[in-house]
Amino acid sequence: MELSMSISARNQLVGTVQSVVAGAVNDEVVLSLGNGETISAVITKNSTQLLGLEKGKQAVAIIKAPWVVLVSDEHEYVFSARNQFSGRIDEIETGSVNAVVHLTTNAGTKLSAVVTNNSVEEMKLAAGSKVTAIVKASSVILATKK
Repeated sequence: MELSMSISARNQLVGTVQSVVAGAVNDEVVLSLGNGETISAVITKNSTQLLGLEKGKQAVAIIKAPWVVLVSDEHEYVFSARNQFSGRIDEIETGSVNAVVHLTTNAGTKLSAVVTNNSVEEMKLAAGSKVTAIVKASSVILATKK
């Protein structure tokens, strides 16, 4: 599925709705990315209805790179965020203050994260480093075709 518009967010993950868990105000929508990975989004009930999200419908999960948090796989931590993708860094583009870290998850999903140059140094990030990308479900935007 391709969007009929261009957007600035680097992370655009195409998937199929696996489930919709209805809440009083918000719903949790889980997309299957087709490679064994899933991504959860928490959106309003109204948005679920407006987008026609139901099991089997195609959708795109959109995540701005600054919303992706990287964790070094050298330590084991427990996080409350539902979306956790383990993988390896492909490339790091260093700017004057921030760096864009491009990674591929173990299942092949491509993600980008924006982190400070200090974090790159402190975490000793480099191409080939094992990391986990973490995204809160409330930071995932969903899009569908009309």
